[in-house]
Amino acid sequence: MSCEYLKKARKTSVSDAPDVRETVQNILDEIEQGGETAARALAARFDKYEGNLVLTPEEIAAAAANIPQKLKDDIRFAHDNVRRFAEAQKATLTDFEIEVVPGLIAGQKSIPCRVAGCYVPGGRYSHVASAIMTVTTAKVAGCEYISVCSPPRPDTGVNDAIIYTADLCGADMIMALGGVQGVASMAFGLFGLPQPADILVGPGNQFVAEAKRILFGRVGIDMFAGPTDSLILADRSADPEIVAADLVGQAEHGYNSPVWLVTDDRALAERVMECVPPHIETLPDLNRESAQAAWRDYAEVILCSNREEMAATADNYAPEHLTVQANDLDWWLGRLKCYGSLFLGEETTVAYGDKASGPNHVLPTSGAARYTGGLSVHKYMKVVTWQRATRDGAKRVAEASARISRLEGMEGHARTSDIRLQKYYPHETFDLSANG
Repeated sequence: MSCEYLKKARKTSVSDAPDVRETVQNILDEIEQGGETAARALAARFDKYEGNLVLTPEEIAAAAANIPQKLKDDIRFAHDNVRRFAEAQKATLTDFEIEVVPGLIAGQKSIPCRVAGCYVPGGRYSHVASAIMTVTTAKVAGCEYISVCSPPRPDTGVNDAIIYTADLCGADMIMALGGVQGVASMAFGLFGLPQPADILVGPGNQFVAEAKRILFGRVGIDMFAGPTDSLILADRSADPEIVAADLVGQAEHGYNSPVWLVTDDRALAERVMECVPPHIETLPDLNRESAQAAWRDYAEVILCSNREEMAATADNYAPEHLTVQANDLDWWLGRLKCYGSLFLGEETTVAYGDKASGPNHVLPTSGAARYTGGLSVHKYMKVVTWQRATRDGAKRVAEASARISRLEGMEGHARTSDIRLQKYYPHETFDLSANG
């Protein structure tokens, strides 16, 4: 049978996306032209904050003093896990060289970006975990300088826990700047940064995401980000209460955060749909409003005939977060192909990956998992190549390059080969025409 929608989304993040491009472009232009003065004015306007924009060592120490020791221990635990995982990722990138043909040696070298700019959301939710995920991986990658921007609250500035975490993880500068003005300040190298950022990373609202999109090319970015999304694959062995709790836990991200359940068991699907509303009702007010809207407008429950159809459906959705609560987890691990991060079994959940387990939580959204993975040490690394050769080793390459260049109509390219052959082998004759 074909898939049956027991619950169908009324909206999509694409159809409901506001047009913010013009607004963001105007702000970026204003900051590029006006520099730090413009950024300060926009901070006062949008953040309602006129305090110190670049945190001093004394302010960082004062923030750390306000954090309970138990929370510090939890943050250090999460940081250590993310650092160890990032170090293991970095170890998979190895420099090498190979003698392609006798006398011609080519190689690969991994070089970290010099300056990384990390955006850490701090509006409705203070995303301490985003500081861990972005700053730690940049530090492990070997970036020379790491800046952090986080939106301040009008009266209190940047959240103390975000300040403590960014400093712990290796930030060289922490700025009390939110939104487009924060992203632009890092991209343009304002407020004493040694140079403009080479790469901008981290989640943010629609204005932050659009600023990164516009700036991409001038700087690198981690990815184009949309609303967070999550899909759960569950069979009859799954616990419907846990499935419901996991769906609601992701729906609270925002009113337009899709959550999807894909199953081959109608009874499970119906029970989960019964369980979700009571879970939502017990959330705090703002969280409840977001989860209610996300479940009402964006959530889907899909009934499939078998696990292969379930897997195919998940691959088509290419979710940011993919959870499997089903039998035979090794089969799912081997079969599934399109996801940002995979959570296998009831014993793990997306919140673990979001906060403390080790793999990064900055992940592809809106189906981008079809072609990319999430933030990792590799995103901060440039994998470059090099080559050198003896004259004899390059001889055959020169001949081939000259003829291919002339076949393409690129005479200037061909002559760079000709001149070397003439210099190195003056007594030899070469047929370097395209028809040679």
